[in-house]
Amino acid sequence: MRRFLQHTVYSAWHRLRFHMTQFRRSARGTAVLFATTVFVSAFLLFQIQPLISKAILPWFGGTPGVWTTCMLFFQTLLCGGYMYSHLLSAKLPIRWQAVLHVTLLFLSLAFLNILPSILWKPVGAESPAFRIVVLLLSTVGLPYFVLSTTGPLLLRWFSLIEPASSPYRLYALSNAGSLVALLSYPVLFEPLMRISIQANSWSVGFCVFVALCGACVVRLWRMPKSIDQHSEATKYTERHSRNSRPVSIGTYAVWFSLAMVASTMLLAETNEVCQDVAVIPFLWVIPLSLYLLSFILCFESDRWYRRNWYAFGTAVLVLAVCWLQSFGFRTFLPLQLVIYFGTLFSICMLCHGELARMRPDPASLTAFYLTLSAGGAGGGLFVGLLAPMIFPAFWELYLGLLAACVIVVIVYADHRGWTSEDQPPPLLWTGLAIALFVGVGTVFAAAIMNYTESIAMVRNFYGVLEVETDDIEDAVVLRHGRIMHGIQLKGIPSLPTMYYGFNTGVGRSIEELRDRRIPLRIGLVGLGVGTLAAYGKAGDTLRFYEINENVTRLARRHFTFLKNCPSTVEIVHGDARLVLENESPQEFDLLVLDAFSGDAIPTHLLTQEAMQSYLRHLRPHGLIAIHISNLHFDLRRVTDALAVASNLHAITLETVPVMDPDTDTQSLIDPGSRWVLLARDPELLNRRRYAEIAARAPLPDERHVLWTDDFSNLIEVLDW
Repeated sequence: MRRFLQHTVYSAWHRLRFHMTQFRRSARGTAVLFATTVFVSAFLLFQIQPLISKAILPWFGGTPGVWTTCMLFFQTLLCGGYMYSHLLSAKLPIRWQAVLHVTLLFLSLAFLNILPSILWKPVGAESPAFRIVVLLLSTVGLPYFVLSTTGPLLLRWFSLIEPASSPYRLYALSNAGSLVALLSYPVLFEPLMRISIQANSWSVGFCVFVALCGACVVRLWRMPKSIDQHSEATKYTERHSRNSRPVSIGTYAVWFSLAMVASTMLLAETNEVCQDVAVIPFLWVIPLSLYLLSFILCFESDRWYRRNWYAFGTAVLVLAVCWLQSFGFRTFLPLQLVIYFGTLFSICMLCHGELARMRPDPASLTAFYLTLSAGGAGGGLFVGLLAPMIFPAFWELYLGLLAACVIVVIVYADHRGWTSEDQPPPLLWTGLAIALFVGVGTVFAAAIMNYTESIAMVRNFYGVLEVETDDIEDAVVLRHGRIMHGIQLKGIPSLPTMYYGFNTGVGRSIEELRDRRIPLRIGLVGLGVGTLAAYGKAGDTLRFYEINENVTRLARRHFTFLKNCPSTVEIVHGDARLVLENESPQEFDLLVLDAFSGDAIPTHLLTQEAMQSYLRHLRPHGLIAIHISNLHFDLRRVTDALAVASNLHAITLETVPVMDPDTDTQSLIDPGSRWVLLARDPELLNRRRYAEIAARAPLPDERHVLWTDDFSNLIEVLDW
């Protein structure tokens, strides 16, 4: 995958050189200046998105909602920047445009301390989305707004200075800069630079951008006063426009709708992938890069977009997503990513290709880009704000797929090269169109039926939780996305199940500690259904740290582990890492870390700084138990590195899945688990009870991966 990204960055760089050569041939120095400024602006605009999102991710639970909220903010501010460009170019004379924009440029230099201070860390269970928006507005808000104005404004100025040259190549160049920024982040910047160094480098780049943009303003200022911008635009329109008629309301609506569908699919598929894999820049960057790549290809030249091929390809890939949603839960991870991301790219090519076909003359250029950005922001508002309030699950993905199906059929019907008016549609295409709607409709209907049949289904910033009945096991189950977070047998409600059974690492550690000390004080990061409360005895204290209040409500209402526990049970709401940092030492005998979201990893709970915080709350002869069972990542590489860096001793305890003899599948009651125990004293781990399930071979030092608050990279621990 890394080689693929490197190859893509290399290709984008050569595309940039091609565009620069074209500009040198056409307009010499002016075009090179404007092209460089647009490229640098776009690079900075999309480099800051994964940078700041990763920086604040640990403060808000490490969930996909952080990226979605950040994307909503950036899309909305981008729309505001395009509105500014449109009004500036439409309402003010050229020189007043220059004066106002230069003032804004220099004002933005006062806001280059882009990393938020620790004062922005949440201290309670307040609304994360609102706090994220305010945080971003106060830190990167003005610099990002200034960068967002550059594309359409400089394109408009360039069309006035060089009326014989098309400004649309500058737009393709802008998207190329954005693509290089995104792809270089997980390949170059994230693995090689700490967050603080990334932020300082970005600030230096922003100063370079201000200087370049100032030079463009000087070039605009030198235009003869007698030149009227409207007359120049008219000359260009008469010479180059395909259609000089005024843009209708219906055309604006189509522009907006196509842009909104592409944006909706971008965020909906990113949410879907991150929920069950990991919330990492790599899985943010790839879909956004494909989204931008479709812009580049469609607006760079008409030769890249073939309506019939992309309509057919979209239909096939949408059906593949339907299959994945229904049967592909344990499909090989790279294949899942190829299907999801391939579908996203095909839909974006379809939407953006149609937009490129409908692009207006330069006189309506800023209005066109404003409408596109408004559509993108509309998709962000729908997925980020509206959908969580009206849908109990990620249903916006199915609505986006249905909208794509409608576009596919419209494009097909409008494409006369496929069939003439006297010839009926090919049978293959007719069957595919029917299968398309049937497939998406069936999956959507199944999702709705699952909601009606579930005991409870709730959704908030932290994702979708569902309580359902498992008739085979005669049990009640809690799911987060497609991952089970707890199961309670109706016949034996006090039996600890799944990853928390008596034979697991955490079960054995509790029993081992109980042999030496009574009563126990146990800290538990992550509540789930409260299964570990089944180990509680009278006199024990179990202190749960849970970030999602919906988890607590469901655990208390539909499960009885907490209610039947004879111990003192305390539940503290908020991010465990932040709460523990502000608490006085708790003197835990055992601290259990089991706070995964879906199958994703909140990396901020596994950093060197986090471990120091945990040790402050641990008794001298206490244990830390970390649950690292995962479908996609080998987290033992991280925990072993943490042990070495913190002068601790570690042991990995593994149990194999129990197979159901009737169905020949893994039992839900005991699916196997992997736990890591850490202790200051090696003798605490040298117990017969542990030796029975201990991993035999320790990891060599060269395989260790140490995470810190300033540096973490999940790509290194992918378990392919």
